[in-house]
Amino acid sequence: MNKQTGFTLIELIMVIVILGILAATALPRFANLQGDARMASANAALGSISSAATIAHAQWLLRNQPASAVIEGVTVTYDANNGGYPDAGSIAPLAGITAANYQIAASGTAQVVTPNGAAQGSCTVSYTPPTGANLPPTIVTVPSPLVPGNC
Repeated sequence: MNKQTGFTLIELIMVIVILGILAATALPRFANLQGDARMASANAALGSISSAATIAHAQWLLRNQPASAVIEGVTVTYDANNGGYPDAGSIAPLAGITAANYQIAASGTAQVVTPNGAAQGSCTVSYTPPTGANLPPTIVTVPSPLVPGNC
């Protein structure tokens, strides 16, 4: 008697159906990874801008309030009326934010940073220098707070 081994056609079809169901449930989760990555990139920009502004302000205080200073190879311009924080044009290079990864645009007195791939006006970080002495800069995100699915 000759005994054959292997899978039947029905068994193979069932495996394909099960794999299809698993793929259909997992695909939406993986499809949203781009939005999560843009949100993480915006959060990174927020931290970089905040840290860069604080470091530049500390340097301004330590160097007897100069009009400009070179920090990490970046020329930072200060406004004497803004309490020693960098102007909007200096903050992106000082924070290490480049056009390779972000859209950088001026909006009035603010510098607006948007991760590449995000729509302009959504998932942004905005830096506005202080309007007077003894005031901190305004650093805000849109949407506020940055949450998954909004980028």
